[in-house]
Amino acid sequence: MAILEDGRWAGKIFDGEWAEGSGEPITVLNPASEAVLGHVGAATPKDVYRAATAASSAQQSWAALKPTERAAVLRRAGQLFEEHADEVVDWVLRETGAIQPKAGMEAHVAAQECFEASALPTHAKGQVLASDDPHWSLARRLPAGVVSVISPFNFPLILSIRSVAPALALGNAVLLKPDPRTPVTGGVLIARIFEEAGLPEGVLHVLPGGGDAGAAAVDAPEVRIVSFTGSTEAGRHVGAAGAQHLKRTHLELGGNNAMIVLPSADLDLAASVGAMGTFFHQGQVCMTTGRHIVHRDVYEEYVQRLADKADALVVGDPSEGQVHLGPIIDEKQLKSVDSKVQESVIAGATIRAGATHDGLFYRPTVLTDLSPEMPAWNQEIFGPVAPVIAVSSVDEAVALANASEYALSLSILGEVGEAMKVADRVTAGKIHINEMTVMDEATAPMGGMKASGTGVHFGGADANVEAFTELQWVTLSPDIPQYPF
Repeated sequence: MAILEDGRWAGKIFDGEWAEGSGEPITVLNPASEAVLGHVGAATPKDVYRAATAASSAQQSWAALKPTERAAVLRRAGQLFEEHADEVVDWVLRETGAIQPKAGMEAHVAAQECFEASALPTHAKGQVLASDDPHWSLARRLPAGVVSVISPFNFPLILSIRSVAPALALGNAVLLKPDPRTPVTGGVLIARIFEEAGLPEGVLHVLPGGGDAGAAAVDAPEVRIVSFTGSTEAGRHVGAAGAQHLKRTHLELGGNNAMIVLPSADLDLAASVGAMGTFFHQGQVCMTTGRHIVHRDVYEEYVQRLADKADALVVGDPSEGQVHLGPIIDEKQLKSVDSKVQESVIAGATIRAGATHDGLFYRPTVLTDLSPEMPAWNQEIFGPVAPVIAVSSVDEAVALANASEYALSLSILGEVGEAMKVADRVTAGKIHINEMTVMDEATAPMGGMKASGTGVHFGGADANVEAFTELQWVTLSPDIPQYPF
């Protein structure tokens, strides 16, 4: 049977059981057609606080299980994601406006995140420390307790499961608050998978809701760690609230990511990488290529090839056939994208492709004749817009790439030796030579610098263990010592 078919989740939140939320139920829409996909429950702060208390109680017995027992639940969850991949893909496609490859990637990565996390319960989590005293000195990693995960709409499944899976594997309980625009793929689906995988009741709570529910997930007394993925503006509020309550907050935030095209780059391949990096999932990716920095020697040829590719891309409802771009998630986001484009055009930018829309379907756009002060250049657009600026030297390219408040992902295209020298001079949480800026793997560290976040908190055993555990010092003396008091 399909994992969501029996409808037990309809109009409900999840606290180990499916129950009514205190808020007004959320209507789940397909952004491409505005068709109603279903309804989920909405959590209020009261629901969140109650869930945090229950999670704290359930966490202790979950952490006390044998590591192999916790690992088995994570492996089973990964297997269930694979067994129900077609259903997962269908929901991602319809709820997020994704094209088939993007939806398939979310389903695949969700399974991989669970499989990677299944190795964490038996991963070494301690050290023997040197000491001048006649005792053993140890450092060990312990579960933090209750972890809140707050995830966004653009890749709701991946950006939820990449924190939920390792946090659970390491013995924590989790409060998951998905974006209310994508509560099924960002939350309900994960709850059902772990319910079927045998996760004990009360260890995972899924609490769709608005900003008040998110605030409660930060300040609930039982919560020790908050894992937030979203905009820099919202992340600043989460970080401030976490600091006020003395909680660790892992913030993976916005990006206005640069791609540097050196004169040695193959221009047809570079334009393909640039188009994919900017237009994939309508540009609604934190790692989207938001700034194309191109050497003047190849600038005009690159722009023309990029514009030709943009004009050739098909935009439409992914449910109705093969398209390259689906819809922007909602009207508010579309207006935000278009306003940055139009303001830049008024300021002197030239449209080389796109800059039009039909409903929520925004044409892939290429802009030239920009200055660094224009909003299309210096702000995160979160839409399918490729601003391109020419530079006369590598030094100018490096300076322009670094002249941003964001530093999440950066791409350099060209001869490898030359690109390596550039890589040593630019600031970013991730640098990709001869690849696009949109890159993510379950085994790789993920995080940003500057306004793009508070460093690496996801990906790979070491980063996940550090993110979701507390470090404790332990000493063992052979005898009780005699002190002079």
